[in-house]
Amino acid sequence: MARFLRRASSLSSSMLSQLQKRIIAIEFVGFVVDETRNRSFNIWVEEDEFLSCLFRRKKSKSQTSDSGEENMSKKDLALKVAMDQITASFGEGSIMWHGRSISPRQTAVVSTGSFSLDIALGIGGLPKGRVVEIYGPEASGKTTLALHVIAEAQKQGGYCVFVDAEHALDPALVKAIGVDSEKLLISQPDSVIKTMDLLQNNAVAALIPKGELDGEMGDAHMAMQARLMSQALRKLTHSLSLAQTILIFTNQVRSKLSTFGGFGGPSEVTCGGNALKFYSSVRLNIKRTGLVKKGDETTGSQVVVKIVKNKHAPPFKTAEFELEFGKGICREAELIDLGCKHKFITKAVPYLYMNDQTFHGKDSLKRYLSENETAREELVKKLRDKLISAKPDNEKETNVDQESETAANQA
Repeated sequence: MARFLRRASSLSSSMLSQLQKRIIAIEFVGFVVDETRNRSFNIWVEEDEFLSCLFRRKKSKSQTSDSGEENMSKKDLALKVAMDQITASFGEGSIMWHGRSISPRQTAVVSTGSFSLDIALGIGGLPKGRVVEIYGPEASGKTTLALHVIAEAQKQGGYCVFVDAEHALDPALVKAIGVDSEKLLISQPDSVIKTMDLLQNNAVAALIPKGELDGEMGDAHMAMQARLMSQALRKLTHSLSLAQTILIFTNQVRSKLSTFGGFGGPSEVTCGGNALKFYSSVRLNIKRTGLVKKGDETTGSQVVVKIVKNKHAPPFKTAEFELEFGKGICREAELIDLGCKHKFITKAVPYLYMNDQTFHGKDSLKRYLSENETAREELVKKLRDKLISAKPDNEKETNVDQESETAANQA
């Protein structure tokens, strides 16, 4: 009897050990979020089912990754590894796919203060994060145009710095153009090294290298300014792009010295070497074409701006407008000229007709537009719809052809 009991106990212990091997207890102590309450719970799972489920899940993940890598060619796989290494070394965003990035499709701009110049630029103003050069002869309106850009940037809530390398900024002109002088930073450095750490530079020709400043009168400093400009612009371009800051240079022109009499080459060149030409996204050449007179008194100048370089739209377009002495760009005169050109204003000397109203002379219509904001904005809207929103004829024909082809394919 005792032997039987010993055999039974051994048999039961072996069966229990097999059963323990067969079944394991996995305790999940946590919280289940349902509609009524949170509770802890225990789950008993068979060992074979648990392991097989875990194995199937792990296997499915590995098969998915393997199939993804198999679908990639060796070239694509090598490119992915190279991009991962670059990202790990230089940080997120150091290399990316251009079409898959989340950067805005349209370029952020700041208006120039001139309606016709904004249209000629093709994007509505000067691009943010880029270098811009405004050059021309003396008293052509370079600083005035730069101050108008500052006024427009302040309207967008931006901060501006004016580096007065010539030490000749007129506070009255700054206020008349519409710049908030209390929110304008100004610096008057004595060397180009100090200037390059700031945001907006005035007159490249007036930037003095420190070696020239410390030297004697009459010492030769061959290409020192050009080398400094090249080094500075290489350092600044990346920072400008990240900060979305416009760096505007106003530059002068010089007569080119040629050993062969200048046949076939330009007679005028800009100061500071070629670096500024290379790094500028927009280059504007401003020239005076005439004077604006009221009786015997000269009240302003007529200027033309030619877009010599433009990385965002087709270049070599021109814009004409008036600069009133002590006031800046005359927007009303600009709108009148564009309105006459596009038949929104009828001109019959000495009368002008707009919105069934008759005006005696251009000055009368200018006063009307300056005093009547509704009429001015209505004219601006008509011109914008005409010049910006309207598509060219060839583009319309292309769209019509594409629509007809699509309809034929659907049929």
